[in-house]
Amino acid sequence: MPQMPKFVIFAHNATYDKLHQVATIGMTAAAMGKDVIVVLLFWTIKKLAEGKIDQIDFPPEYAGSAEEVARLLKEKKVPKISEMFQDAKHVGKFRLIACSAGLEYMGVDSAAVEKNVEEVLGLPAIISLTAGAETTLFI
Repeated sequence: MPQMPKFVIFAHNATYDKLHQVATIGMTAAAMGKDVIVVLLFWTIKKLAEGKIDQIDFPPEYAGSAEEVARLLKEKKVPKISEMFQDAKHVGKFRLIACSAGLEYMGVDSAAVEKNVEEVLGLPAIISLTAGAETTLFI
């Protein structure tokens, strides 16, 4: 059986706009038959550990539009980030991987993250896992 093409997203930024892109692009790639691997780094790990992955927040430079965009997201019933991650797992192959160094650097207890990801891996394992990817994004 041929191997599915790997589609890798390194998720570093944790504001809603960035996580929304990680979720929608990842879910679309999974639905298209890609082996989607989302590697959570620094701020995404912290936000996940704090239970704030669905928090609608934006970078300061968009503060003037943030309230209106948040209203539109609710009005249009845009799914939460956590729901999109779960949906992606149902439509195809989609894995969340947390970087073990990121847990340490962000002062996060691994138990707070492990329940929400498939694996916690170190960089050597992440690099091996993602080698040969057809697409690699850094968001």
